[in-house]
Amino acid sequence: MKLSLYIALVFILSACSENQSTTYSDGPYVLKHSDTWEALWVCNGQNKRFEFPPPDTRKRVEKCNLSAELSNEIANRPQLTYDNVSRIAAISDIHGQYHLLEGLLRAHGVIDTEGNWRYGTGHLVITGDVFDRGPTVTESLWMLYQLDKQARDAGGFVHLLLGNHEVMVLNGDLRYLHEKYKQTERVLHQSIPNLFSKTTVLGQWLQSRNVLVKINNILFLHGGLHVSLAQQGKTLADINQAFTQRLVAKDKSSRTGFGQFVHNSEGPVWYRGYFREPRASTDDIDTLLTHFAVTHIVVGHTTQEHVMGFYDNKVIAIDSGIKRGLTGELLLVEPDGLYVGKLDGEKAMLSSTN
Repeated sequence: MKLSLYIALVFILSACSENQSTTYSDGPYVLKHSDTWEALWVCNGQNKRFEFPPPDTRKRVEKCNLSAELSNEIANRPQLTYDNVSRIAAISDIHGQYHLLEGLLRAHGVIDTEGNWRYGTGHLVITGDVFDRGPTVTESLWMLYQLDKQARDAGGFVHLLLGNHEVMVLNGDLRYLHEKYKQTERVLHQSIPNLFSKTTVLGQWLQSRNVLVKINNILFLHGGLHVSLAQQGKTLADINQAFTQRLVAKDKSSRTGFGQFVHNSEGPVWYRGYFREPRASTDDIDTLLTHFAVTHIVVGHTTQEHVMGFYDNKVIAIDSGIKRGLTGELLLVEPDGLYVGKLDGEKAMLSSTN
């Protein structure tokens, strides 16, 4: 009797596993070869591919209801400072939760009901960590890739900044990878880091992004800046160049000196000293603000219950727990003040905890 029950249980589990694999889909991942481009999908558990000439301008590819609008332009590294920007929306730590990203952007007029840019000359900032944890990383990246082009056409901008999880995945540290993407590796016979290498559309775009950006009088980045960077007289360009030049390292020993520092625990994607001990002092914050000529530093990385201000709103934390997949918030910088944008479209003035 026990043997019969065991056999039945194995049969049921096998059937469930098979059903999950046949309904699972992911992609596209677009590889750029010398004469052709190649789009790869997992379609209902099966490897699907489509080869096509490099697009003259734009091309839309789609299978199993997963699509991407491609551009043939070479992704260039954006500038680090922008002035006279009328409004800014900032969101962080999406972690593969596409439905919350889309919902928040739609609720606050950054995109329309079709997912297209409607923020005009405004700027959208994502302070890192689109990767890992959740099951819709690819969808989130293609949305941001498309909005990047649409925003520039409208006179606006999308700033996708690098977070620690982008760095981890690009360097093969996949410990937080959702099971879905482990299956993608098996079906496509490709590693996730390879699917985001510089020979792919998304990989080339990602690896040309910056680790920080200054818009008007606000500095945006993932983790934060340690006061020693100001004390040493480092510029935003110094920090960004050292970080991005060693974004993908063959091994840790290839990062030395300042390049090693910016990729360590006190570097811009790992630092948590605004919220955890040993905490930065008020004088430390003022030193940073003065040196980098800003009034606010906006960061993600360290999860809060809400978007909120610290140090009398000089530091603003915008990792609002989107990674949990339930709800989230974004920061709105408007001509009349700083607001917290809710998922239902409501907004409230930013409050400071201390």
